[in-house]
Amino acid sequence: MLQQAYDRAKRLGDSIYVVTEASHSDHVRQQLPELQDDAFIIEPGRRGTAHCIVMGLDIVARRHDHDEPVAFIHSDHHIRDVAGFARSFHLAANVSTSRHEIVLIGIEPTFPATSFGYIERDGIIDENTGVYSVESFKEKPDFETATRYVASGNYLWNCGYFVGSVNTFLDEMRRSAPELMASYESLAAIEPSLTDTYKETYLSLDNQVIDIALIEKAQSLAVVSASFDWMDVGNFKDLHEANQSDEQNNYFNGENIHEIEVENAFIRNEDPSKHVAVIGLDNIVVVNTKDGILVARKDLSPRVGEIAKKIQASN
Repeated sequence: MLQQAYDRAKRLGDSIYVVTEASHSDHVRQQLPELQDDAFIIEPGRRGTAHCIVMGLDIVARRHDHDEPVAFIHSDHHIRDVAGFARSFHLAANVSTSRHEIVLIGIEPTFPATSFGYIERDGIIDENTGVYSVESFKEKPDFETATRYVASGNYLWNCGYFVGSVNTFLDEMRRSAPELMASYESLAAIEPSLTDTYKETYLSLDNQVIDIALIEKAQSLAVVSASFDWMDVGNFKDLHEANQSDEQNNYFNGENIHEIEVENAFIRNEDPSKHVAVIGLDNIVVVNTKDGILVARKDLSPRVGEIAKKIQASN
């Protein structure tokens, strides 16, 4: 998925940076050998999407024109229509440049999800291209609120994509998020970047989510309705849907997997020294690793994180 995200990014521009955290930066480098070392912006510790974007803006500002549009994209999304993805982002870049606003990419919602933010559309900037002003931005509402949003037909899912120049982001931070602006200035004042002093300053920042720290507070935003398919792969159910399945809607990955009368299953064996046998089950996830085995109903796979926390607590 990281490689696919990189391939999509290459459709948007020539300069690509990868923001990642130190604990897995080596793995990320191995997955993207085409990139030079200075393309990796490595967080010394996780400080949330707000500050990783601030850090990215600082590095871009040191190397590029401050009025050049920058697109922040995620690496854990599954998208098939890469051409549509590129069209939406090029449109967002043009809108941001002409209006000097941060531009979001919005997805037409198909159900009342509570794990996504919602973008309320207001005035139409260009109906033919699906560009709107943003009336409000609401991060992860409860189910009843999400149901109202979807029924109104006036909301889009926020997929976490932001487009704007360095100057556009900085101007909005000055207006709406002075604490975030102070974080940027504390990093920008350090010469050169990415030194021990720079890393210590970054670690002194708090952990914030960009959606709450800036986007919810922003005084002026625009949104482009996405012209591409989109899936936020956050659990094994999503991962199953993102992969090609057989006629029984089963996905098998790995060796020594044996099944009888199994349907709608995601089965992965990462430890071929052990056999995995599944008989007569439907709607399941089975993942066998050297560290442990997961067996779950597929529709409950989003709760794997709860089990992970219990395991961490027990250790």
